[in-house]
Amino acid sequence: MNDTTPRTMRAITQDVLGGPEVLREAELERPTAGIGQLLVRVHAAGLNPTDTKHRQSGLFLGAPPFVLGWDVSGVVEETGLGVALFRPGDEVFGMLPYPYGAGSHAEYVTGPARAFVRKPSAMSHEEAAAVPLVALTAWQALADVAALRPGQRVLVHAAAGGVGHVAVQIAKSLGAYVIGTASAAKHDFLRGLGADELVDYRTTDYAEAVRDVDVVLDPLGGPESVRSLGTLREGGLLVTLLPIGEATTGGRPATGGRPRSARPGRGRAPGGARHGHARRGGPRRHDRGRPPDRGGRPARHGRRNLPPVRGRQGARLAGDRAHDGQAGPHRALSPATRAGRTGTGAGLEPSFPVPVRLDGGTTG
Repeated sequence: MNDTTPRTMRAITQDVLGGPEVLREAELERPTAGIGQLLVRVHAAGLNPTDTKHRQSGLFLGAPPFVLGWDVSGVVEETGLGVALFRPGDEVFGMLPYPYGAGSHAEYVTGPARAFVRKPSAMSHEEAAAVPLVALTAWQALADVAALRPGQRVLVHAAAGGVGHVAVQIAKSLGAYVIGTASAAKHDFLRGLGADELVDYRTTDYAEAVRDVDVVLDPLGGPESVRSLGTLREGGLLVTLLPIGEATTGGRPATGGRPRSARPGRGRAPGGARHGHARRGGPRRHDRGRPPDRGGRPARHGRRNLPPVRGRQGARLAGDRAHDGQAGPHRALSPATRAGRTGTGAGLEPSFPVPVRLDGGTTG
């Protein structure tokens, strides 16, 4: 370890559950790298809507005090036993194991070496810290769960949101025809990312305007998932990031977590949407009826590399909140979504990740 590395660190922590006002800066003992781990000096940490939910509920993290944050970019300070791919001084970024590995909203953080990759020199720490959660979510949903193939039609809800705008880029890189729902003000932005067709949810009911899609990526959940089933062709796939409601789970409540999928089945749900059969997602093989690869085996899409995204950065930043204080970035995501109307249903646009800087000797 570097002899100049301090034994303590500053972190944004909380002693009680609640709103942004419960966050405070505290001096904590600096962690050390364990077996297979890196100790990273944090230059920027991402803040996503999920952080605000954990701040309020403590879900998975137990009772406070705790430090939030999963997305991180920084410099390797120390490597643990068995780490061969990194050395002190390497610039890295990554996502700490979710949900139990939180802690990036601090000056130092430890995590398994497998959770990090080297940061491209052309990408700033702020840009890198905004990428991991949204990019990995979009990739898992489209490549691992949906096994998206060239020529397929995909509908991306909240296409201008954090997961959505990265999903548009990934879907295009996989050769899909991309339809997105977003307010009209975001259409030029999405066209620049490669979207082929856009629906203004404030003036147009996507459930009536869109038909015969192969895959729907839905970060909204609830009734919107039910309505989205009507846009699918026979045998199409709905991938949702949130609970999809009792109407599509045969009366069983769905739980949050990794992307899960549903296919239209027989019968009708309330409002005219067809029932589907839901199950937990995560990486999986093709469903029966999908074509195999040339070797006669199901294609292993999960092994493909994440494709490069358009432009200099993969995730658009919500703004520089480096000196907004502990509560400022959280207030920027409150509420985490903005509601609009589409005929008979609500449309939502999740906020972008907010980079939270912790280097430079000040957090506020």
